[in-house]
Amino acid sequence: MIQVDKLNVYYGALHALKNINLGFPEKSITALIGPSGCGKSTLLRTINRMNDQLQHMKVEGDIIISRVSIYGKEVRTEMLRKRVGMVFQLPNPFPSSIYDNIAYGPRLHGIKKKKELDGIVENSLRAAAVWDEVKDNLKQHALSLSGGQQQRLCIARALAVNPDILLMDESTAALDPLSTQKIEELVKELKKEYTIVMVTHNLAQAARVSDQTAFLLSGEVIEFARTVDLFSEPVDKRTENYIMGRFG
Repeated sequence: MIQVDKLNVYYGALHALKNINLGFPEKSITALIGPSGCGKSTLLRTINRMNDQLQHMKVEGDIIISRVSIYGKEVRTEMLRKRVGMVFQLPNPFPSSIYDNIAYGPRLHGIKKKKELDGIVENSLRAAAVWDEVKDNLKQHALSLSGGQQQRLCIARALAVNPDILLMDESTAALDPLSTQKIEELVKELKKEYTIVMVTHNLAQAARVSDQTAFLLSGEVIEFARTVDLFSEPVDKRTENYIMGRFG
């Protein structure tokens, strides 16, 4: 689904990502782990070109999604981001109703009929495992929801435009353990339909939910393997030291 080929990213003089070569399998969960500042979030945001507007940013190499370069002249960023949804560390619902949060994306892409929007809103909230909690209060202000509900609402908002890929940047870091558990259960269910790439500092979380894991250090991919193999028998000593340090 996603192929990263000889990717280098620079912020001015800072070489943030160094010759990244990775393939993310379709309908699976890939975790990106590593210390703060290692390039995890930069890689995630480069996959849907969220960093394009940053001054002095330069990208070399390529990212291929479904055999199409995301840097091709024919690729429009708004359509790329429709296919590649993103959920951030802090829940960021729009300051509007639950319904309008979900309907925003479909409306933006030309869907205006209320019956069709109603179906998208319900299906998206169901897919994000929050429908039963909010179905009787769709006009309620989204910011009145709990943190965990807001994050699931943001996942539903991303799903409403029917993406192929879901990027999750520390999406449970600000949540309580119960909300984190609900999100993890949701993510494992969503991989049946979506390709998921998640950044996490929580190695136990990566072990619980991901199929494969990439360990990044100083902008480089040190090791990429099935999660069970990387956590039980890491090949590189730096990977072993990081895992032992976090679990130890």
